[in-house]
Amino acid sequence: MPFIYSLIATFIVSLVSFIGVVSLAINDKILKKILVLMIGFAAGSLIGGAFLHLLPEALENSSSRTVFSYTILGFCFFFISERYFYWRHCHEDVCEVHAFTYLNLVGDGIHNFGDGMIISVAFLTDFKLGLVATLAILFHEIPQELGDFSILIYGGFSKYKALFFNFLCSLTAVLGAVIGYKLAGMVENFSVFILPFSAGGFIYIAASDLIPELHKQKDVKRANLSVVTFLIGLIFMWIMTGIGELAHGH
Repeated sequence: MPFIYSLIATFIVSLVSFIGVVSLAINDKILKKILVLMIGFAAGSLIGGAFLHLLPEALENSSSRTVFSYTILGFCFFFISERYFYWRHCHEDVCEVHAFTYLNLVGDGIHNFGDGMIISVAFLTDFKLGLVATLAILFHEIPQELGDFSILIYGGFSKYKALFFNFLCSLTAVLGAVIGYKLAGMVENFSVFILPFSAGGFIYIAASDLIPELHKQKDVKRANLSVVTFLIGLIFMWIMTGIGELAHGH
């Protein structure tokens, strides 16, 4: 069943790529207001998912030194990847993307593949953890996919071509789930590595990509609302922790 859950979850996450079409139907000014709220919520969800779910689960099965070493490794991996593979997570600012259009697709595909592995191993560890990982990734994917779709359009893709290639890249999450499931069965204690490693990635994305976007807000009301949605994201993950503890009877 964890394998089936993983496939369903990653396919649902992949469908988020079609949200890009919304950016064509909504006024740019309204879209920016919505985006900043979603970015705040996504950042809170990723931070909450890392510190309230992934890391505590990893600490139950390994020493703190090992867990935090893998967390740092995950953080560094995402930092180096973004630095040298030119991942672009543009939410509001216009990016110079003509030279990076296809490279952005490759980077996005690698990113989604990693998301699929995280979801798969999380479901293998515990259903609640799998659900939390899926939701955290899902909330992050919404603003990211809107940004990726905009990049492809700006880079010269037609609307339908952009939707198709964005969805194709998103499907690498399903492949990641399959590979993650296989590796978990072949490599001993694979979850001990991938959970804190993923937490490091979550922390990096929230701290270096999403939160800086919130700091760019010059409108006081919008900036305050983004802080509120960030806190809501954290509270949501905290509530998920409580639900999980009740379900396990402690």
